[in-house]
Amino acid sequence: MVPRFAVWSVVLMLAAAVVAPALAQQGPSAAPKPSSKAEVKAEGVINLNTASAIDLESLPGIGKSTAQRIVEYRQKSGGFKKIEELMNVKGIGEKSFLKIKGRLTVAAPKA
Repeated sequence: MVPRFAVWSVVLMLAAAVVAPALAQQGPSAAPKPSSKAEVKAEGVINLNTASAIDLESLPGIGKSTAQRIVEYRQKSGGFKKIEELMNVKGIGEKSFLKIKGRLTVAAPKA
């Protein structure tokens, strides 16, 4: 009688032999590529002092109205001095801020 672990070992090896070539064919080129500049920007860092409302909408959890409020806040306050000031905008609490803070920066607008 054949031990159970030996049978399972053979089954796993056969499964690996079938799946491995398919995975190898996919390779790194199988990763989806961004199809537009907006998608590329979605992964980049956004300057709160220069970003448009559309740029701000690329941040997770930021919709059209919140993005517009950020732009209005920036105009009224004369710009952001630190990223934490974003929590002064209605609709952005600590939880929302913590989700996006790694994607934010504050720099003076280029003249």
